[in-house]
Amino acid sequence: MATIDQQFVEYIVKTLVNNPDKVSVDRKIDEKGVLLSLTVDPEDVGRVIGRRGVTAQSIRMLLRALGTKQDARYNLKIVNTDEEGDETPRRKWHDGGTDGDDEAAAVANAMSDNDETAEEAVGETSESSELAEKTRAELADLDDLDI
Repeated sequence: MATIDQQFVEYIVKTLVNNPDKVSVDRKIDEKGVLLSLTVDPEDVGRVIGRRGVTAQSIRMLLRALGTKQDARYNLKIVNTDEEGDETPRRKWHDGGTDGDDEAAAVANAMSDNDETAEEAVGETSESSELAEKTRAELADLDDLDI
């Protein structure tokens, strides 16, 4: 039987993807807290991560809120399942975790999902930049809380 945190993530992700029957959430507990590993259909990975990782960050923020209520620390790992069935965890681009070809392919997939041109995806307005900085500051404040 799935726990409340697994059901929570499953519900959110299933509303976002085209193949909700291929969504699964595995749960592991260790010294750092609860690790939820999310697996989706390969064509839905871009939808779950979102442009610049915004959707994944939002899901993680909601999990932190749930963790506050449940007195637990949650982490979410999005697992990339390629066509051969090989599971590899998604790496953050800013950590230098992917090479250029993987990054270019991921950008192309995300952009095809969102029907945007490269210029629109790369160009960032000052308003969205200010909002991003404000959000990063708020997330940093949340990370400093002892939960």
